[in-house]
Amino acid sequence: MNKTTVTIGLASCGVASGGLPVAEELERLLAGRGDVELKRVGCIGYCYMEPLVGVEREGKSYTYGKVNADIARRIVEEHVDKNAVVKEHLILTDGVSEEEKKDGSENARADRQVRIVLRNSGLIDPKKIDEYIARDGYKALKKAVGMGRDDVIREILDSGLRGRGGAGFPTGMKWRFARDAKGAEPNAKNPNGTDKYMVCNADEGDPGAFMDRSVLESDPHSVIEGMAIGAYAVGASHGVIYCRAEYPMAIRHLEIALAQARERGFLGGKILGDPDFSFDAYIKEGAGAFVCGEETALIASIEGQRGMPRPRPPFPANSGVWKKPTNINNVETYANVPWIVLNGAAAFSKYGHGRSKGTKVFALAGKIKKGGLAEVPMGMSLREVIYDIAGGIENDRKFKAVQLGGPSGGCVPESLLDTPVDYESINATGAIMGSGGMVVMDEDTCVVDVARFFLAFVQKESCGKCPFCRIGTKRMLEILEKITRGEGALEDIGNLLSLAEQIRDGSLCGLGQTAPNPVLTTLKYFRDEYAAHIADKKCPAKVCSALIRYTVDESRCVGCARCAKACPVQAIAGEVKKPHRIDDAVCVRCGLCKKNCPVSCISVG
Repeated sequence: MNKTTVTIGLASCGVASGGLPVAEELERLLAGRGDVELKRVGCIGYCYMEPLVGVEREGKSYTYGKVNADIARRIVEEHVDKNAVVKEHLILTDGVSEEEKKDGSENARADRQVRIVLRNSGLIDPKKIDEYIARDGYKALKKAVGMGRDDVIREILDSGLRGRGGAGFPTGMKWRFARDAKGAEPNAKNPNGTDKYMVCNADEGDPGAFMDRSVLESDPHSVIEGMAIGAYAVGASHGVIYCRAEYPMAIRHLEIALAQARERGFLGGKILGDPDFSFDAYIKEGAGAFVCGEETALIASIEGQRGMPRPRPPFPANSGVWKKPTNINNVETYANVPWIVLNGAAAFSKYGHGRSKGTKVFALAGKIKKGGLAEVPMGMSLREVIYDIAGGIENDRKFKAVQLGGPSGGCVPESLLDTPVDYESINATGAIMGSGGMVVMDEDTCVVDVARFFLAFVQKESCGKCPFCRIGTKRMLEILEKITRGEGALEDIGNLLSLAEQIRDGSLCGLGQTAPNPVLTTLKYFRDEYAAHIADKKCPAKVCSALIRYTVDESRCVGCARCAKACPVQAIAGEVKKPHRIDDAVCVRCGLCKKNCPVSCISVG
């Protein structure tokens, strides 16, 4: 009899959604059974359906969504014991015919994706190296060590892999710069020396981004293997994984994976028996500073200094960590590397669009029906990602904009939804690809308030080194706050544009240079909304509290007093069964009255 495997997703999204009680119930139900294996796995990307439970038997897999302890019991009693699928909770399964698939179904969503970075996520226990090895883990490292260092770099160059951290610089070219840099301790195979650093940037500070966290929680060995292959190619003997301390599960899984890799001979001295290949890595916990996503600020933080950028040149490839030649890539970039080496550059570059090859992982968030992770081929349009992959707008509201690239990116309007997802096309809109955060907004979103939010973020995260960034972003934020209060003047638009140009041209690092992007793109595509705030003293989306007021339609009010009971500041008065009134001078615009009104007689204007 074939063994049945039951999986429970326990990445951060699964735990936050109540996955631990489900896991405990499954452990109780399956205790002592030799015919069933229970595995704690990571995230498969369907975060909006967590907790997720999978059943695999006879080569076919089934995934159940929004599972609680009672549903888990049914899955065991009916599916595991009697092979009867619990259809009302099944969201994804193998072997579905084309006729059975419907647009928007989970099987249809799965078919649109190409999982390279996420190839193991949600399928293996991230704390067990044997499960990674069983899915071809560390085969790519063995293959790379049998190749010449130049051949490995050539394979990465030919694949077209570009840095997935945001800038999109060709990874193979970056590796070649580090390989050609002069390090210490030369040997016969590496005349340029091995006293070099391979750094993984796992700082991931963009609001709405969680791609790197999920990969590290679900498949840490893929990142470690990618780093080891890169270390072999450039001749590095030291590795650092710079991960923000706010990712405790990712750090814990990395610590376990690093120890296992050392024990199996994939890290340490004489890797795979090669006397000239020595490489090990450790974790450096960051304190959550957004600026430390910038390479030179990250290097300073690794060295124990305050995370502040420095002028370039010298570039990290020549003078990085402790002034040693250093290569820095992010989590997603390294996770691609083992797959490319194992399957070949052509297998990777067959996906993509123009100069953007391979796939891209996106963190889908905001006003969408299906939030989570998706890995799609480069070139898929924004419309396809938002409507086919993310299921469209929540409550079928009207799409307004999508923020790409976090605080360094910009808002893309509905008229540009057919833009292909590739570096050049996204840059042409005024946004950037960034690390892959995608925050969708509906008609109830105020873009002026969104711009204010991102300016507030980058202003707080500015390291303060450059006056243009430190002071300029503060002045821009003050103008935006004034506009959202209804105190704006027409000349504020020109002042915002002038400040944006000065900040962009006068800042040292990417944080300052791109800080104005959310303001510039919202001004470009939604200037009428700024005009409404300034000239009409109105917020069209009815978000900015200083520009809206709540009123009761007395002809419809039934005097139930629910609004008055919900009001936190006693701004609502009236007798039972008689129309109520809202005192605008006292009202704090919290919206609780409107939310609690059973007859929808409270309006916002």
